[in-house]
Amino acid sequence: MSAEFTYDVATFGEMMTLFVADRPGPLEQATSFLKRTAGAETNFAIGMARLGLRVAWCSRLGADSLGRYLLAEMQREGVDCSRVVSDPAQRTGFQFKGRVTDGSDPPIEYHRKGSAASQMSPADVDAHWLRGARHLHATGVFAAISPTARAAAHQTLEVMRAAGRSISFDPNLRPTLWASPEEMRHEINALAVQADWVLPGIEEGRFLTGEDTPEGIAHWYRERGAKLVTVKLGPAGAYYDSEEGRGLIEGFPVREVVDTVGAGDGFAVGVVSALLEGRSVVDAVRRGAWIGARAVQVLGDTEGLPTRAQLQESGL
Repeated sequence: MSAEFTYDVATFGEMMTLFVADRPGPLEQATSFLKRTAGAETNFAIGMARLGLRVAWCSRLGADSLGRYLLAEMQREGVDCSRVVSDPAQRTGFQFKGRVTDGSDPPIEYHRKGSAASQMSPADVDAHWLRGARHLHATGVFAAISPTARAAAHQTLEVMRAAGRSISFDPNLRPTLWASPEEMRHEINALAVQADWVLPGIEEGRFLTGEDTPEGIAHWYRERGAKLVTVKLGPAGAYYDSEEGRGLIEGFPVREVVDTVGAGDGFAVGVVSALLEGRSVVDAVRRGAWIGARAVQVLGDTEGLPTRAQLQESGL
C-alpha cells in the first residue's frame, strides 16, 4: 500500500453490541445470548484490517461498558480508533438477533435511538485527517441514523471527491430508520452517485433504481458516474459492470447457511481490498463472492471474515 497515505481506508459509522440468541426460536423466548459486535461500517473495517490494510474508523460511543467493549474489540482487530469519541453523556447502541435454521434472515431488534453515534455531525469530520486515507468506504446506515449523521456522511464523500480519492458505497438499506421509502430512495441515491464503486444487492437495486435486472441496475448507476457497479445476487454470485467490462461471477458453494447478516459487508471487503491492491475487477468480485460465502456459514457478523493467511490459502 502507498506510503504517502496514513491509512488505506477510512470509514464513519455506528458500532453496536450484538446479543445473539444461543438457540433458535422467537427472541422473546430466548434466555441466553452470545455477545458479539455489529455495524456495517465496522464489519467492513474489521475485515480490511484482518487482511493487513491500514484502517481508520471515526465514530462516537457511550462511556459505558458496551462502549468500552466495542472500542477494545476494534483496537484488538488493529483498527485505528484515534477518532472515536467516548461520550459520558451518551449511551452505546445495541441489538438482539435471533437464531434461524432455515437459511432465512434472522429476526433483529435494534436499540439505537438517541445513541452516541446518532449525535455525530459534520463537526466530527476532520477533513485534514480524512484526506490522510487513500479510500473512503461509506454505507447507507450511517446516513440513516440521524439528520446530523446524514450531513456528516455527505461531507465525508465531498471531502474525498474533492481530494481525488476513491470511494465505495454499499446502500445497506434500513427502512425502519427512514421516515418513508421515498426519502430512503432519494437520500441513498444522493450518496451513491458520488461514489466510484457502488455495491447494491439485487433487491436493493430494484428498489433504488426501478430497474428489474442486474444489468439494468448497474447501467443506472454507471450512467450517473460510477466506475464499477457490482450487484449481489446471493447464492448466484454477483454481476459487475465496469470500465474493464461486465459479466457474472458465480457464487461459491455453501455447506449450510447459518447467518446471512454481514455477508454483504464481507463482499465489500473482498471487492475493495482487491481493487486497492491493483487486482482486476473480475478478481475483486470473485474475492468478494468468496468472502460473502464464508460469512453466511458462521454465527455473528465478523466471524467469517478471513485473515490474510486464509485468503492466500484460498488463492484469491
